[in-house]
Amino acid sequence: MKFTSDTRVGDIAVSEPAARRVLEEAGVDYCCGGGKSLHEACCDAGAPAEKILKRLREQSRQAGSGDGNWVVAPLGELTRHIREKHHRYVREAIQRLRPLAEKVNGKHGTRHRELAEVETLFLAVAGEMTAHMRKEEMILFPYIEAIEQVVNGGVTLEPPFFKTVQNPIHMMMKEHDAAGDLVKQIRKASGEYEAPEDGCASYHALFQELREFEADLHEHVHLENNILFPRAVELEAAAFRQG
Repeated sequence: MKFTSDTRVGDIAVSEPAARRVLEEAGVDYCCGGGKSLHEACCDAGAPAEKILKRLREQSRQAGSGDGNWVVAPLGELTRHIREKHHRYVREAIQRLRPLAEKVNGKHGTRHRELAEVETLFLAVAGEMTAHMRKEEMILFPYIEAIEQVVNGGVTLEPPFFKTVQNPIHMMMKEHDAAGDLVKQIRKASGEYEAPEDGCASYHALFQELREFEADLHEHVHLENNILFPRAVELEAAAFRQG
């Protein structure tokens, strides 16, 4: 893919994993902000657009395809991948991080008052993501899988109570924005996940896991906002044209 400053960052992220790493390292939002141009996204992140563009072009010459398989794979495979990889990771991470954040705040909170904010913010994003994933698994993903069966000629499907897949997708994208904002606040409150010199092993483990949680969220949201959701809208239109 040939990148320019006008290329949407969502399209860049879809192109190859190396491109996502460049954007991630620069703090450029390619998941929730995937509809913005590279120039706009770099301005928002305070990153040098020309330097990022040069790095992207260098990586592109070296790398192979990234998410190309998800661009063409059956959507049922993609929803299963999201459930089994990202939803499972989030649930397991919440179980680890909730008590760890409480422990570190209890031990170091008097000297590092930002830990109370980090714990509060993490509890908020944990609650947000838990409810979000439940809605996807119970409502949105089964519907996407059903419309794929319609297109493949296996079943007929009545219009859903939410009328069109665009309505739950719109809600899920708003929730992605909310979760993304919370992890940005965690990053800021934690000083970019840098534990202080007097931080114990648990302190360092907490910040490392929070960094990993944010990275997984970016990948998770990217797969949905930039690949799954646009494809589902197109698939629904095809399903009801057939009907």
